[in-house]
Amino acid sequence: MKSTMGIILTGGKNDRLRELAEMRSSTAVPIGGKYRVIDFVLSNMVNSGITNIGVLTQYSFRSLMDHLGSGKEWDLDRRNEGLFVFPPYLAGEHSGWYQGSADAMYHNITFLKRSYEEYVVVAQGNCVYKMLFDGMLDYHISKNADITIAYRDMFDFPKEEISFMGVMQVDDNGKVIDFKEKHKNPESTICSMGIYILKRELLIALLEECISHGKYDFVKDVIINKLNSLNIYGYRFDGYWRNLNTINAYYRINMEMLNPEIRFQLFEQHGKVYTKVKDEPPAKYNEEADVKNSIIADGCIIEGTVINSVLFRGVTIKRNALVKNCIIMQDSVIEEDVDIENLIIDKNVYLSKAIKLKGMANFPITIGKNAVI
Repeated sequence: MKSTMGIILTGGKNDRLRELAEMRSSTAVPIGGKYRVIDFVLSNMVNSGITNIGVLTQYSFRSLMDHLGSGKEWDLDRRNEGLFVFPPYLAGEHSGWYQGSADAMYHNITFLKRSYEEYVVVAQGNCVYKMLFDGMLDYHISKNADITIAYRDMFDFPKEEISFMGVMQVDDNGKVIDFKEKHKNPESTICSMGIYILKRELLIALLEECISHGKYDFVKDVIINKLNSLNIYGYRFDGYWRNLNTINAYYRINMEMLNPEIRFQLFEQHGKVYTKVKDEPPAKYNEEADVKNSIIADGCIIEGTVINSVLFRGVTIKRNALVKNCIIMQDSVIEEDVDIENLIIDKNVYLSKAIKLKGMANFPITIGKNAVI
């Protein structure tokens, strides 16, 4: 895909992620033991041969910029092209981020104008999936489409999460004939994945027209507004796809990664998932350790029992501790005789001896960063 560039949208603050997104962008939330959410879309672009990528940051972008760095881990630290991370533009008197996705792209329109690629892949950065964009581009060209939107049947999503998505209707030829964004009572489970392909020059023209009319949202003010005047097609995707829009979704994604079939789709098909490399010793399991169906990252020390859980780098589980159905982030310490189930624990948390905490699978307990309990 040498004729294609990429733009990744990171979005604003997401209160539905509660403690996990208080001090970080939703795209920078740790996931799967050693990754950040943005690693998936960025790796998809790199595996598709896209080497000119702009990341438009918004809310709490420092941890995201620290994670991405120069783009070395994705082979994007290049003299020409490569990874470009754009800090937010002050969009208003009391606002420290953009007023919408179109506004974000428009304030970085120089990046689009200075690039030379014919096509652009625009994608949300808060989604977990593995996809090569070559097939979508071929489909876009074959349909002579102005804009192509990737979509999926979200039959495996709770209805309340579908209400935060764009619900689409596609005719027999693949043309999008209806699009409702964040509808309270969705009539269908066919939803946009937040991935769009269009020509770079067309995107520039659409952004300039949108902003000139005082509009700021790419979906509402470009896609939906142009539904009848542009050839907008849908490209069906049937693989694993999840978006990080609620705390329950975050918990479910990590738990689903324990499924070998889903791990195969995410980490073994269509190239690697690249991430920031950290030098850590291998995980250490003492004689008392009992680990079942769990993801254990480097640097962990396990003395207790871990069942159906995801442990990030440097987590310590002391003797006689029982950890079940939990997500525990980097450098947290679980002391002796602790009994926890259905918890999400952020970085550098300390749980004292004999603490017992049990949440529910559909309502996990969340403990914020640096907490001592």
